[in-house]
Amino acid sequence: MVYKILTINPGSTSTKIGLYHDTTEIFVQNISHSAEDIAKFSSITEQFKYRLENIVAFLSGQNIKASDLSAVVARGGLLKPMVGGTYQITAAMLDDLKHNRYGAHACNLGGIIADLLAKEGGCLAYIVDPVVVDELAPVARFTGCPEITRKSIFHALNHKAVAKRFAKTINRSYDSLNLIIAHLGGGISIGCHTFGEAVDVNNAFDGEGPFSPERAGTLPAKQFADKIVSEKLDINTIASLIAGKGGLVAYLGTNDVREVERRIAAGDKQAELVYQAMIYTIAKSIGAAAIPVCGKVDYIILTGGIAYSEQLTAKLKEYISFIAPVIIIPGENELQALAEGAYRVLIGEESAKEYTP
Repeated sequence: MVYKILTINPGSTSTKIGLYHDTTEIFVQNISHSAEDIAKFSSITEQFKYRLENIVAFLSGQNIKASDLSAVVARGGLLKPMVGGTYQITAAMLDDLKHNRYGAHACNLGGIIADLLAKEGGCLAYIVDPVVVDELAPVARFTGCPEITRKSIFHALNHKAVAKRFAKTINRSYDSLNLIIAHLGGGISIGCHTFGEAVDVNNAFDGEGPFSPERAGTLPAKQFADKIVSEKLDINTIASLIAGKGGLVAYLGTNDVREVERRIAAGDKQAELVYQAMIYTIAKSIGAAAIPVCGKVDYIILTGGIAYSEQLTAKLKEYISFIAPVIIIPGENELQALAEGAYRVLIGEESAKEYTP
């Protein structure tokens, strides 16, 4: 039989949905939400009905009913840290999502919407590899300050999806490989994956690691503390300097790598220096990611939106190819990754995991 899988990925200003027959894309639709429409709601949770109605209206226009579906799968929201995998949506998970117990983000709505549509259609609902996937080795959690423990928040969905896809191309399994995976986007996360677990990865959500198009990366702690005190910065300003207004945005006023490369081609030496510095910090983080497996890395995978840049990936390869062969899988096809996660459960390749609050 052919499994019909609906995928849902809510973002701050859009809701992306896709329909897959098994893992073959039938359509993908980006439902945009205007700033004016979003501003009508005082909280993310209140957007639920509005976003659901948009999805249902689009599906109706495609003559697709909930009863046609084999599964509904959403990008996981901010939940309790968990190991990677596909999770069946349960009452306990919904309770945490609805109350934003571990943080508020539009992606929290995905599981809530998926559950309702699945119940209407008489099928099951899932989430796959949410950003809070936590498989850190015990030694990777220490910071040197007992009051602060390192957190695992990264592009887990894309990390895991590209790893599993690549493993199949070489007739290996994901859990038989030592991989370094670098997701290169507005935020950058670099993880060491050994035998199916991301045992060390930078917290890209909070701007840790290399600096990126939008994030400052790991900063000299004393100098940053001095800046906070001397300029009397409030918490919102501090957060934006770390993630949102850091990195290329802070230096060059843009988060668009293509724009930076155009400036470099036009002779902008400052843009070239900043760009090379970002690539350098990425390469250093990739090198550090070889430590958990004592340098015994099978492959390095470069993925994410800015992995499309031949200029960036070529320079990175110069720095890091001595560690292991470098594989470039650009882009971040999250809806495809969601469909693949649900499909593996539907065909019995994997078992759905249980969320424990």
